[in-house]
Amino acid sequence: MIPLQAPVRAAAPGRARAVMVLGTSSNAGKSWLVTALCRWYARQGLRVAPFKAQNMSNNARVVAATGEDAPAGEIGSAQYFQALAARVEPDVRMNPLLLKPERDTHSQVVLLGQVDAALTAAPWRGRSEKVWPRIAGALDALMASHDVVVIEGAGSPTEINLMDSDIVNLRVARHADAACLLVTDIDRGGAFAHLYGTWALMPQADQRRLRGFVLNKFRGDAALLEPAPAMLQARTAIPTVAILPMWWQHGLPEEDGVFDERSIQPGPVRTRIAVVALPHISNLDEFQPLRNIPGVQLSWVRSPAQLAALGPEDWIILPGSKSTSADLAWLRTQGLDQAVVQHANAGRRVLGICAGLQMLGEALIDLHGIDGNGPGLGLLPLVTVFEQDKTVRRSGSRFERLDGAWQDLSGLAVRGYEIHHGQTRQHAGMAAAGDMCRAVLEPELGWLNGQGNVLGIYMHGLFEDPAALTRLFGASTPTLETVFDGLADFIGQHFAPGALEGLIR
Repeated sequence: MIPLQAPVRAAAPGRARAVMVLGTSSNAGKSWLVTALCRWYARQGLRVAPFKAQNMSNNARVVAATGEDAPAGEIGSAQYFQALAARVEPDVRMNPLLLKPERDTHSQVVLLGQVDAALTAAPWRGRSEKVWPRIAGALDALMASHDVVVIEGAGSPTEINLMDSDIVNLRVARHADAACLLVTDIDRGGAFAHLYGTWALMPQADQRRLRGFVLNKFRGDAALLEPAPAMLQARTAIPTVAILPMWWQHGLPEEDGVFDERSIQPGPVRTRIAVVALPHISNLDEFQPLRNIPGVQLSWVRSPAQLAALGPEDWIILPGSKSTSADLAWLRTQGLDQAVVQHANAGRRVLGICAGLQMLGEALIDLHGIDGNGPGLGLLPLVTVFEQDKTVRRSGSRFERLDGAWQDLSGLAVRGYEIHHGQTRQHAGMAAAGDMCRAVLEPELGWLNGQGNVLGIYMHGLFEDPAALTRLFGASTPTLETVFDGLADFIGQHFAPGALEGLIR
């Protein structure tokens, strides 16, 4: 165990102390642990910033420009929430490289918040040396202006086929001179082998950076783990500094992957909300608050039978997507398109967000090879044209008067963010013939059909607005501040005494 010898003090001016969370695999628990550490250190009165050199995710947030002439940019959602936990303004330097998968073998590359076409076209292994100076510069800038930088690794630090081009794990740890934790998901089984194997594959100099092992998602009596932690320490000289119990309802949005049935709230279900689980789904973290609404069951659907089982009070949500045309084609292949149309024609609620809005229209037109052409679902008389320039901005507006199923949103002022290539307008020919939908969220951010049950909006973040949740469900959810403090309390309780302080000493 790491002893506590003295109070936590701020770092010397000009260079922060770095704490880095490495994992034995993806989904070991790195992101949420970094979030918890950010709030824990911030509560000690320290200036804290998160950092992840490279993130691969279609869950992104819009952050403000870092300079007067710089445009707003994108970072991974995990780093956005980590910054909020650290009580600082999210900044593109906190996630300098973001890879947004568009298909299995291709990702859009976002460098310091902006799409970089040249890097997007470059071979994977050829990018590292090109982007490393920008990554190192971003990290140095954060370390020069904070007391503690909490760094998240990616995947495993010992992917030996990628170590020669590493820019996110051990190379970052060396550059920041970071004290490292290695976390593993014990619920998967084989945790001690994962920890030992990862340690064994590290170069000796990097092994010495490890200050502790963390067993995450443990169920049962911790005493049953003995003597494994002691045996592991005898072989590696690394102590196990935390055994973190399984915790399903911590409230932090998922970074990747859809929710499972453990998200269902206890008690009677009044409204079922079915989010169509598109293959290229994006920004799914915005649905986290719906998991915490009493009487609401949030589920992910992939078959027409699941939608056919919905009742009159139930919703369908078409979420964001990194590949609208491909996911619309998938909808048709699965038969989900007709199921959505039938639900809408029955007068039941359908909500499309960003790409989901585009799908609700008549057609997708792509003249630049951005996303692809295709017919829409025809539920709103709109046409989307994909432009080369991406719209990335924070936005705010107010709903006009709404009739029908969505009338509770009438007059509500909302704020959120937009990330999209498509620009959507009324279908000129249909409008001339009198077939129009109402623009209900300006400027050109939302439309409602004549029956009042099909709503499409470009703005992400509606369900993160407490006023919107109160209007729609008569309930609110825990605030992010409550969630962050809960995470900090949790690790404070389960880390060995003095371990967290010792990492920055």
